[in-house]
Amino acid sequence: MPFYNKAGNIPNKRHVVFRKKDNSLYQEELVGTQGFSGNSSLVYHLYPPTIVTRIESSISLEPKIAVKKGMKARSFKTFDVEGNPDYVKSRKTLLVNNDLHISIAAPQKSTSYFYKNADADELIFIHKGSGLLKTLYGNIPFEYGDYLTIPRGTIYKMEFDSEDNKHLVVESFSPVTLPRRYRNDYGQLLEHSPFCERDFKIPADLETHDEHGEFDVMIKKQGILYHYVYGTHPFDAVGWDGYHYPYAFSIHNFEPITGRLHMPPPIHQTFEGNNFVICSFVPRMYDYHPQAIPAPYHHSNIDSDELLYYVDGDFMSRNNIEKGQITLHPGGIPHGPHPGAIERSIGKKETNEIAVMIDPFKPMMITEEALKLEVKDYYKSWITQPEKILQNGTR
Repeated sequence: MPFYNKAGNIPNKRHVVFRKKDNSLYQEELVGTQGFSGNSSLVYHLYPPTIVTRIESSISLEPKIAVKKGMKARSFKTFDVEGNPDYVKSRKTLLVNNDLHISIAAPQKSTSYFYKNADADELIFIHKGSGLLKTLYGNIPFEYGDYLTIPRGTIYKMEFDSEDNKHLVVESFSPVTLPRRYRNDYGQLLEHSPFCERDFKIPADLETHDEHGEFDVMIKKQGILYHYVYGTHPFDAVGWDGYHYPYAFSIHNFEPITGRLHMPPPIHQTFEGNNFVICSFVPRMYDYHPQAIPAPYHHSNIDSDELLYYVDGDFMSRNNIEKGQITLHPGGIPHGPHPGAIERSIGKKETNEIAVMIDPFKPMMITEEALKLEVKDYYKSWITQPEKILQNGTR
């Protein structure tokens, strides 16, 4: 995050004596990434965050790759994934490369354990459901349309309001940040940014748990899920400050950038990481030149794959698309609107579509879980008779 925050009680200086009422010391912990050069926060615990009483068995979460290389347009219906009461087991990893993993999840129950991803920052898009993200830094309520950004190493729990939850999950092996072009030299979001600091939900209602016992923390590292048991409650912080903390941003707060003629995809960018960007398509006015074609022009993805996750509304450039469907258009070949979409778009004034786009700059590999959800022969969906398009703009 580009701005500083703090909560609870902290001393006036870093790394100095800070005592409890009984004269024992609070336990200071620096939490950060990128070897002390990235964003970090200082957290003050009641007890050392190192009291491990035992380590239980571990399991592998490594995805099974079905297609390592390929250049075929594909689509997947992710709402076909069945719900699972276990938070971690509900995740089905669909697409992977060395920079990020993309999963779908349908968790049904609030977690009885705590969870920490020590491999990757997590960006969780809430497609269905609502609840409360509970962390060491405080709590964040979430609902439909929220992006939850959880930095690696953050221990958290999710409490759900119902069993009907659908999540799109991006695991990034580099920090997830806001685009540099939206910020000034001091980190403040500029006037042309499609969002501002007021749009972000940051942790609130810091809860300090002074509890001893057995606390299960599931830790993911190098694709393995380790079961740690700690002797004190993980949320025992009395205060913290810094730049490293979870936050939420609603896709509904993204202010679209429009133009007289069709604007390129970077205007939709919301987040970025090493070798990928994430964009938000939201309801907006279409191009206002009298001869404008609102549908996107055909374009070649030479440098990146393009993934679109369809959330809601009528996505103008695609035929027969359902909520929760993912399309994958691989780098190296052109793609564009489905047959009839260009003609249909002419004269339209606005769109109510909502979608999340992920552009990885390195090819994605496809997992066995993804193939279970694949739409057969999606790559053939552009086949039609040219003369019919010219006559009436339909298939």
